[in-house]
Amino acid sequence: MASAPPPAPVPPAPPVIELSRVTKQFEGQRRAMALDGVSLSIPRGEMVSVIGPSGSGKSTLLNLVGGLDRPSSGDVLVDQEPLAGLTDDALTKVRRDKIGFIFQFFNLLPTLSSLENVGLPLHLRGWPRKNVDARARELLRLVQLDHRLQHLPEELSGGERQRVAIARALSVYPPILLADEPTGNLDTRTGEEILSLVQDLHRRLGSTVVIVTHDMHVAQSCERTIALRDGRVVEDVRRS
Repeated sequence: MASAPPPAPVPPAPPVIELSRVTKQFEGQRRAMALDGVSLSIPRGEMVSVIGPSGSGKSTLLNLVGGLDRPSSGDVLVDQEPLAGLTDDALTKVRRDKIGFIFQFFNLLPTLSSLENVGLPLHLRGWPRKNVDARARELLRLVQLDHRLQHLPEELSGGERQRVAIARALSVYPPILLADEPTGNLDTRTGEEILSLVQDLHRRLGSTVVIVTHDMHVAQSCERTIALRDGRVVEDVRRS
């Protein structure tokens, strides 16, 4: 009796982030090439760090992936959707539905409580108030800050503010989290706590995470590290 044929190999999942020959120039008295022909792909669920000296193109790369800026040439795809041809409104929808942003300086509104800051993106989407509050409470519990719901940013430590910012970034459980120096404004111990939190959320939620960092400990804690220099990818290392 003939043996059954081996099962067909499962094709790899399409990348959730893809850049193809992307360049970005900034005009001024002197033209600056921030990115120079960058091509890379990031699969769904990967946690990636982006490193390089100041001016190497790290934040520019993050801004292009996040739809905060447009490339001078080349293609940027997010969840297989090319961003180049999108209107500003369509690009806003991609950011709103698919991407969560975490910044170095938190960017919390000073007159809003933790609960209100986290719920703001949902309020702007037209969610009913009770649903907004329920989701915001759930997210603050997820980042271990449900005991600080009514505190203003000025009443929180740096690490607590970053936790609120992370909870806000997760408001719609986006498939992609982009973090620009998320530990850069924190002391070493608090930075470790925030890194552990991001790693835990990555494992639990399955989000694709891209972290721009100068901290090699943060970089080496990721599954993959992409190094930029002078706007080009000079190293791309995956860890087992």
